[in-house]
Amino acid sequence: MEFSGGATESTAQDRAGQTSRSPIADEACGTFTDDGWFEVQARVQPHHTDYAGVVWHGAYITWLETARVECLRALGVGYEELVRSGCDLPVVDLTLRYHRALRLGDRVSVRTRLEPVRGVRISWIYELSSPDRDQLYVTGRVTLVTVEREQGRIVRRLPVTLSEAIARLPT
Repeated sequence: MEFSGGATESTAQDRAGQTSRSPIADEACGTFTDDGWFEVQARVQPHHTDYAGVVWHGAYITWLETARVECLRALGVGYEELVRSGCDLPVVDLTLRYHRALRLGDRVSVRTRLEPVRGVRISWIYELSSPDRDQLYVTGRVTLVTVEREQGRIVRRLPVTLSEAIARLPT
């Protein structure tokens, strides 16, 4: 899949209005929108489709993950850094609702934002639509938990870098 939407806005403001920049954020493939979403753009490639040219359901999950990982990157947290620090964020719940089929060659806007964090659960919501937002293709929700990689145990507190990044999310 080809993603675009380079980090034209790689700064994030925390709730106190402070602006921070990160070299990791400069590499993010996506942008924050004025309405508080993080957005990446993609085009449906042949390997995303079934024999009829309709997007295969597994491709949507990959796009959701890309948007989520790039959103964190835009906030200065590289997923690879979380992994190196011994943290993982496995999916514990995933829901997709299909509204309209995407087909080979279509362009799609993948938008995500974080719901308020409750305990150890981190839930992201998604909208996949045409870039002009005239057509809604898929809505979804993915819930993650923080796990200590070596022991495989759920961590009751978010890593500091992650909690600080979440605090900087646009509201």
